[in-house]
Amino acid sequence: MTRECAVLLPGVCAALADPRQPGLDDTCLEKLLDWFRSLTWFDPTVELLQDNPCLTELIASVLALPDPSPSILSFTLQLAGILASSESRFQHLQQEKLLGRLFGRAGPRGGAAWEEASVRSAWLKGVLGMVQHQPALRCLCSSGGMDVIFTLQGDPSLFVASAASQLLVHMLTFSLESEISKAVSAKDSEWPACAQMIVQHIKESLQSSSAPRVEHALKLLSSLFGSCFGSCYAVWTEVLWLDIAKQIKSFLLEETVQAQPVLANLLLNVARSPVFCGTEGSFWALVTSALEHLTPVQAGPLAVGLLKLCKCPQDVRIQALTVLLQPMDCILRAASQPLEYAGLLDESVSDPVTVESLLSSKTSCAGLLCQTLAHLEKLLSLKLLRVDLPCVSLLRSLMTILQFCNGFLSPTSPLGSTISRNLINCFRVQKSALDVLAALSEKKDCDTLIGSLFDVLLAYLHSPNTSPTVLKKTFQATSKWLVRLQELSCSNSQWQQTEKILEDVFLVLQKRLCSPCWEVRDSSLEFLTAMVKCLRDQKEFRQCLLSSEVLKLTENLLEDPESYVRASAVTAVGHLASIACFAPESPATGNQYNKENTVAKLQEILSTDSEGFPRRAVISIFTTWLREGCTGQLEDTEQFVSRVIQTVERDLDWEVRLGGLELVEVFCSQTICQLSQCPYAPVSSAVTSSTPQNELLQVFCRAKLFGFLFRSLCDCDKPVGQRACDVLIGLRGHFYPMSTLENPQEIEDSPAGRGIAWLQRTLRQGSLAQNFPMDGGDGVDFQDPESMMLALGAIDLLELHDELNKSSDHVEESPQSLLQDILATVGTIEDNEVDCY
Repeated sequence: MTRECAVLLPGVCAALADPRQPGLDDTCLEKLLDWFRSLTWFDPTVELLQDNPCLTELIASVLALPDPSPSILSFTLQLAGILASSESRFQHLQQEKLLGRLFGRAGPRGGAAWEEASVRSAWLKGVLGMVQHQPALRCLCSSGGMDVIFTLQGDPSLFVASAASQLLVHMLTFSLESEISKAVSAKDSEWPACAQMIVQHIKESLQSSSAPRVEHALKLLSSLFGSCFGSCYAVWTEVLWLDIAKQIKSFLLEETVQAQPVLANLLLNVARSPVFCGTEGSFWALVTSALEHLTPVQAGPLAVGLLKLCKCPQDVRIQALTVLLQPMDCILRAASQPLEYAGLLDESVSDPVTVESLLSSKTSCAGLLCQTLAHLEKLLSLKLLRVDLPCVSLLRSLMTILQFCNGFLSPTSPLGSTISRNLINCFRVQKSALDVLAALSEKKDCDTLIGSLFDVLLAYLHSPNTSPTVLKKTFQATSKWLVRLQELSCSNSQWQQTEKILEDVFLVLQKRLCSPCWEVRDSSLEFLTAMVKCLRDQKEFRQCLLSSEVLKLTENLLEDPESYVRASAVTAVGHLASIACFAPESPATGNQYNKENTVAKLQEILSTDSEGFPRRAVISIFTTWLREGCTGQLEDTEQFVSRVIQTVERDLDWEVRLGGLELVEVFCSQTICQLSQCPYAPVSSAVTSSTPQNELLQVFCRAKLFGFLFRSLCDCDKPVGQRACDVLIGLRGHFYPMSTLENPQEIEDSPAGRGIAWLQRTLRQGSLAQNFPMDGGDGVDFQDPESMMLALGAIDLLELHDELNKSSDHVEESPQSLLQDILATVGTIEDNEVDCY
């Protein structure tokens, strides 16, 4: 602690303990606690309390108040816990008889403030801060504090209840740390005193007739096995499980117990423990029983969790997959009667009637399917799935669900008719099914159904009843399957099918681009962009695109009244240009869509559009063009970049200016590669003054890059300044590869040198961009290669980089400033002494 802070602290403590003072802002109190945490973290000695007796006086004063405010009491409880986190300070506070009055039987529980959840939460945080050594743990166990924690497990505030549970997990784990070496096997292990109290409380709660107590115990066990306890304390994990396994098994068989979802989570967390990674033992039999007895909704999370485990036995894994596939199997079987296709499953884990009844109910049908589909999507995203998914049947089931939802399938079975009525126009299920459908596009087994699949997708794209959000998902799934279709047509010559599907897709896309709903127009443009990115090299795709009305319609949307649509249109036009404008073999598409017109229209949007989204899209597209080499020869590119950055530097949107810097960075990198002798390596000092280096400087100066970069250093938005500094440091690394930087003292006498010295001073002051001269100042010529070479070598860019990366509050948010603010708030120092922030 600095001397200045030590002088201010007594006044702050006195103000905090004074009930006549107005309450402090909670943010100030939190910052004060953060400061004490940092102080105690680096210094565990008792000197903090000995040198600052005002801290113990503050705690004693708050305890003496008949009715302390909840905020001050909460602060005091947490402060005491922080101070007692080291054994020496704990003993000091014990001698002052303060900790027992805060955390023992005679604590603040009897006062009115205890009714506030924030006080109960602060009490738990204080205990957690204190219990970092064994004396504190023993003190809490002997002073009645454990009973308070057990009670707070059932607190009406979920935050308090969760904090109590996490505290018990910490205490149990911490109490075992000194016993790890003693525990040899489950048979001869005895719990330490604190752990024994917690375990006994868990066992008594599990045997209680109170449903809430049972649920609290199960949640505590789940948190415990889900923490490091389950993975680091193998013997104790086994001991605890042997104590409770019989009771857990009985819960699975009792229909009256309401804690089945917690049971599923508990079993999954236990399964993750290395103790149960083998295939032997009764644990996996219990997991199998859970998969059978839990409802499909409750068993789903357990099943998908088991399928992610590496060391789950194969028979359990197959059973878990069966649980997830049961609703999909039921859908497929209900779609037609007699069965046209085989279902997904040969046998079920639980009674199929249970799944059928859930799908027959209007209230549970959508919920069960959405959960199942979400789990299947997770499984499909795994790089390694240790069971085989029946992908063809799963795809057929998904298509059936989607046809049920839009009313395009009329099943003959009574169950199918009921499910169809439940799912009609169900957006939630449609979106979930389309997500899984998109994920299945990467599976090679589904190729035989691709024609039927596109019938379903095109029906959704055409239907006026498809909601905008479902349409967006349909577009995403369609683009994925179009890529798969293209791969197939290349391998087995299915050109006609591919061409027909593409024609149908472009027909419906033309319709959707003219939709009165802006969300639909926006999704259509995003879909078009995705197609161009994936299929631009395919001849059939290019032919269908260029022969459709899509190009013209997309360009029309550059003038859409909705800014999101204009931005998406910019992105689509930018990617279409690579086919329609920049590709050498592109056929003529009419004067309305050529390179010059396209560039001019996008530049007009960049300089005139009133919204930021389209302008950001333009600068992003220009950067993409530059990366892909679409902007022509070096001279053309130089003029293009120059025009763009002169527009961008006046833009009020900092993200547009940041995009301009990314454009400049790409341009610099490409130009260096083109003009340097070795494209990817810095030149040696021997050729620093060679023609390529001079030519590089001239290109950058003609493009007016340096003025843009140096002005950006002073931008009022810090990310812009940081990026500009990075670009300049990169350039300096190229022009001065051996750190042979200029000596500012030597160059200051020349006219150019005086300008560079002025520039260095201006940059150090951090002037805002609007005060930075647009055409240089004091003789700085940003278009003079020699001056810019001097500037790169003489200006301390690394110092600027450090300044730009400093937090804006690195001065104002000092502990001294915080203490001064608190004193100013309570009116104990003069206004002119305040350092507010």
